Amino acid sequence: MEKSCTLLVHFDKGTPAMANEIKEALEGNDIDSKIEALKKAIMLLLNGETIPQLFITIIRYVLPSDDHTIQKLLLLYLEIIDKTDSRGKVLPEMILICQNLRNNLQHPNEYIRGVTLRFLCRLNETEIIEPLIPSILTNLEHRHPFVRRNAVLAVMSVYKLPQGEQLLDSAPEIIEKFLTSEQDNSSKRNAFLMLFNCAQERAINYLFTNIDRMTDWGEQLQMVVLELIRKVCRANKAEKGKYIKIIISLLNAPSTAVIYECAGTLVSLSSAPTAIRAAANTYCQLLLSQSDNNVKLIVLDRLNELKTSHREIMVELVMDVLRALSSPNLDIRRKTIDIALELITPRNIDEVVMSLKKEVVKTQSGEHEKNGEYRQMLVQAIHTCAIKFPEVASTVVHLLMDFLSDTNVASAMDVVVFVREIIETNPKLRVSIITRLLDTFYQIRAARVCSCALWIIGEYCLSLSEVESGISTIKTCLGDLPFYTASEEGEAQESSKTSQQVSSTTVSSRRPAILADGTYATQSAALETAMSPPTLVQGSLSSIGNLRSLILSGDFFLGAVVACTLTKLVLRLEEVQPSKVEVNRTFTQALLIMVSMLQLGESSFLPHPIDSDSRDRIVLCIRLLSNTGDEVRKIWLQSCRQSFVKMLAEKQRHETEEIKARAQISHAQPDDLIDFYHLKSRKGMSQLELEDEVQDDLKRATGEFTKEGDDANKLNRILQLTGFSDPVYAEAYVTVHHYDIVLDVTVINRTKETLQNLCLELATMGDLKLVERPQNYTLAPESSKQIKANIKVSSTETGVIFGNIVYETSSNVLERTVIVLNDIHIDIMDYISPASCTDVAFRAMWAEFEWENKVAVNTIIQDEKEFLNHIMKSTNMKCLTPISALEGECGFLAANLYAKSVFGEDALVNVSIEKQVDSKLSGYIRIRSKTQGIALSLGDKITLKQKGGS
Repeated sequence: MEKSCTLLVHFDKGTPAMANEIKEALEGNDIDSKIEALKKAIMLLLNGETIPQLFITIIRYVLPSDDHTIQKLLLLYLEIIDKTDSRGKVLPEMILICQNLRNNLQHPNEYIRGVTLRFLCRLNETEIIEPLIPSILTNLEHRHPFVRRNAVLAVMSVYKLPQGEQLLDSAPEIIEKFLTSEQDNSSKRNAFLMLFNCAQERAINYLFTNIDRMTDWGEQLQMVVLELIRKVCRANKAEKGKYIKIIISLLNAPSTAVIYECAGTLVSLSSAPTAIRAAANTYCQLLLSQSDNNVKLIVLDRLNELKTSHREIMVELVMDVLRALSSPNLDIRRKTIDIALELITPRNIDEVVMSLKKEVVKTQSGEHEKNGEYRQMLVQAIHTCAIKFPEVASTVVHLLMDFLSDTNVASAMDVVVFVREIIETNPKLRVSIITRLLDTFYQIRAARVCSCALWIIGEYCLSLSEVESGISTIKTCLGDLPFYTASEEGEAQESSKTSQQVSSTTVSSRRPAILADGTYATQSAALETAMSPPTLVQGSLSSIGNLRSLILSGDFFLGAVVACTLTKLVLRLEEVQPSKVEVNRTFTQALLIMVSMLQLGESSFLPHPIDSDSRDRIVLCIRLLSNTGDEVRKIWLQSCRQSFVKMLAEKQRHETEEIKARAQISHAQPDDLIDFYHLKSRKGMSQLELEDEVQDDLKRATGEFTKEGDDANKLNRILQLTGFSDPVYAEAYVTVHHYDIVLDVTVINRTKETLQNLCLELATMGDLKLVERPQNYTLAPESSKQIKANIKVSSTETGVIFGNIVYETSSNVLERTVIVLNDIHIDIMDYISPASCTDVAFRAMWAEFEWENKVAVNTIIQDEKEFLNHIMKSTNMKCLTPISALEGECGFLAANLYAKSVFGEDALVNVSIEKQVDSKLSGYIRIRSKTQGIALSLGDKITLKQKGGS
């Protein structure tokens, strides 16, 4: 059996000291050598060594020393040595130390007295303590508070011994008398703690006798008072009304720790609106007054808990919570915004949005490096507010549109997505949004933001003036055509060749230059070193149109979006423009732009040619403008908008379902007691106590006091470790919490004999580690025992826990029986808990972890063609390229599948299948985004239905 340990010291096992060396040092006269020898002896004893021959040496040579350090180490040594024999009787030589302890308790130095009293707190041997009791009581009247506070603890430890009430039966009276006259806060705290643990009624009487002076007590004593109140109220809920008033009075204490504990105690004991409001106000004050970020995060967690159970009270304090946005820490700001968004109502929405707008404006100062990320959080918050309360959209949308040109692409994307949703859900704002977007479009520098803004222009420019302005804006941002000339292409090639020739003297060279209007020309320059090849500006020059610079940098996906937008605008112009001449002119200009983009993509002017997908989209637009029909016109001008409306409706439906699911409350059982509080006597009850009674009755009626049972889930996590026919039956309930695994093992003795030294021995495989050593137990016939085993997890890889149960029977002690247990497999799925996030956040995280992700495909289908057809049927994919023939010995088959209906227009899916020797198929699915070259989610799932499952 493991012994209890009150002392822990690090020990270096590399160079253990010898007992003879320690003994020689202790017998010497050098103080420093004695100190080192005592330390070595203590560390050896703590690590299981037994040095019985040292005791007499220490009594003879160390005990008489007056050095304070030696005396302290001597007490530590006496604390850890065995003071009893195998039968539990005190060893005779222990009597030798009693006189020394008595002398220490009467020592003129208060430090020696104090550490000796502290040592007595850890003694359990009555024979040693009994002769020292008069000296302990004498120290209660010592002049120094250090001695008095330790004397109180010594009295408490003596009184709590098994025979303590016989040894010191008047201890509560003595301590109560001491408490009334004591002035030192620490000593008063220890005295009150003694009464709290040993004579609770006396502690309560003292509390109510001195209730008026309680605010002047020290922080330590006030914390013990709160602990007493919690204990009393849990035992007797009927009396908690008078204690709640004490807690509310302590809310004015100067100590922030006491205030925090008061608020937590109020919330745990009462549901009265007055008490909850006081606790919430306290938390808000702490949130603003504390500078430590960890404290702010903890307080925000408490406010979040209050928001769940008392939302109507927290709604009143939403503006106080939002004041925490003044902290520069992003985690604090994120938590604050999350809490505030769930507290918005029609009454406070204007104030909340106004506060968020002010914070958005502050982010323009650029003082902090994470302003872009913070702005993104604010934009998302305003977006959420505008969805819940559409009437506030008009006050924020124009302010946010100033950030479409934000250097933080994620923030700009959130703004443009917000604008896209608001322009659909708020038809009254359509004209002003389109006008503002066309005015600021040239400032946008991010390709993804440009793509979304172009879609908005193509869908929501409806009147003649808007369509013409949209076409004009796109043409201005593209610049003059063509994007390059044939002579410039030849000169670019010639320049790239001459740039590779290094000359040691001054040479004259020609290279293409970008003029102010975006066109290319040649220039001569005298250089003394080798020329570098021409580089294209990535859209940073303000003199070049944003669309032109992005397309010249090789972003042909944006070129395809430009072509689609122009196609929509031209088709709509045909409906609203009465002049056919103007329509034809615009048709021609749009076709010229598209052809110029194709010409640029297929030339050698750029390092990378146009991708096939973008080329096909642009060619489709050209064919459409060359031969328009009513059916195609309907698809381009109506179906796209309808799909977007359906997406918004589906999103709104999901959010509504989530709100309904969260709003579900538990109901009382049919046979539960109904308590009519109106019939209760109100005599002598304060308003706070009445409120508390009412709230308690409401909680009982609505079932809030009933704990949510997850018995079904518990049964799923119970694993049988032994068989039903084994003499010892064992089963384990496995709990996985982050990096801890707790095994709650139930062991049942199914025999008629007493099992002795029963031990649950466990071992692990993988990155698992047992925290504690197994203990031995004695199990009576047909009785059970609960054994807990803690296991630490180093990584989330799959691990195995295995072991056995070993025991001895009372009839045959010499023979040990071993029962082998079933293995417990800890799977990675045990560490994964379900959660939800937005599509944008998911794609951002997906891109951050790996730009291209592979998803394993396992199927019983053996024919490659059949498998590809199966994928296309189950996911509604369209095959863009013909299925190629088998290549190589294994038979490698690749097909590019365009998952438009599942993944959206910007995703390209590559399915690769390999036929193995055993005719089974294996392979992977790659998903690439044409916008960023990153992986997208599997839509967010591809389900392959086949024989034997899906």
